[in-house]
Amino acid sequence: MALLPVAEALARVLDGVKPLPAEQVAIAEAHGRVLAADLAALRTQPPDALSAMDGYAVRADDVTTAPATLRVIGEVAAGRPFEGTVGAGDAVRIFTGGVLPAGADTIVIQENTSRDGGCLTVNAASKAGRHVRARGLDFKKGDLLLPAGRRLRDRDVALAAAMNHANVPVRRVPRVALLATGDELVPPGTSPGPGQIVYSNGFALAALARSEGAEVIELGIVPDRIDATVAAIDAATRQRADILVTTGGASVGEYDLVQQSLAARGMALSFWKVAMRPGRPMMHGVLGGMRVLGLPGNPVSAYVCGFLFLAPLIRRLLGRPEVEVPTETAVLGRDLPANDERADYLRSSLARTDKGLIATPFEIQDSSMLALLANADCLVIREPFAPPAPAGSVCRIVKLDR
Repeated sequence: MALLPVAEALARVLDGVKPLPAEQVAIAEAHGRVLAADLAALRTQPPDALSAMDGYAVRADDVTTAPATLRVIGEVAAGRPFEGTVGAGDAVRIFTGGVLPAGADTIVIQENTSRDGGCLTVNAASKAGRHVRARGLDFKKGDLLLPAGRRLRDRDVALAAAMNHANVPVRRVPRVALLATGDELVPPGTSPGPGQIVYSNGFALAALARSEGAEVIELGIVPDRIDATVAAIDAATRQRADILVTTGGASVGEYDLVQQSLAARGMALSFWKVAMRPGRPMMHGVLGGMRVLGLPGNPVSAYVCGFLFLAPLIRRLLGRPEVEVPTETAVLGRDLPANDERADYLRSSLARTDKGLIATPFEIQDSSMLALLANADCLVIREPFAPPAPAGSVCRIVKLDR
């Protein structure tokens, strides 16, 4: 199978993927979930004109000049409106959040007044609307304030609650099953034997999936045996995973058994070679209702493939409008040679200077080096067959922390 361009590979990964069904969740559980429908306000906020300060509700006509003497005829507190009407020469004591009484059109703050029993002296002139929050200042009933596809932040949850939504419609959380294969892998905290390495890929991929709003099913590490691999694939199916992500064993070597195991369960293979570096031996297919991403075993390759393909797939399942990883421009911090037939995703530092963003690829780009990945701010993208690029030229980047 020929090397597939990155854009075409992503198109195949996303092809035919529909957003997951909607469900209702309580507003207290809505943080981080993705709206399945537009959310409109069920009420007007504020529902009445309110005082923005502690002071006195009066008629602006009575306080166009100061000092002015008025009579206090009542009091308003938040949740306890004044039932009467403010007439000429009247004032009503009011506190922040109190409903503006009928007849009043301005608030005189208490610092600008002096009071002797029922007699109020206003020491500073005021005009209509001063310190008044108009009805509907924030929003009005029927206003569409939170669109479908929006992932609800803490501020969005507060807004939805203020809109009077006790429950909100959200997409079901995608289930991502993670499976690692390899006799050489041991979990962190153990002492590796000869030829063994500490497993790390799944931890980054699980964190990436969760950060995108998915639920993670940990299938663990299985040895290089078809029966064990098939059993793990069956476990993903039983647990109704929407996506199965494997790391390692996706190529066609003697011990690369993932493809064979998936084929034994009827997976329709889409591709398994991508024209990118790192990440060339990446696989994609469909097994029943489950999407399969077979990622390389090298940790940097696995992460970059997860970043570029798994994250967009999760977003598509959630119905988010921004699916593909966004790119932007920067200035190269060092010279780069001409590229070959594969797109390069170079781990790079990022600095903001008076010349703009400077992206400087690290000298070594070996796909086994996690320390460089952890210290990278972005990936500099080099298209296939790109000519040499000198320092100071414009380049395309994707930020790793968004």
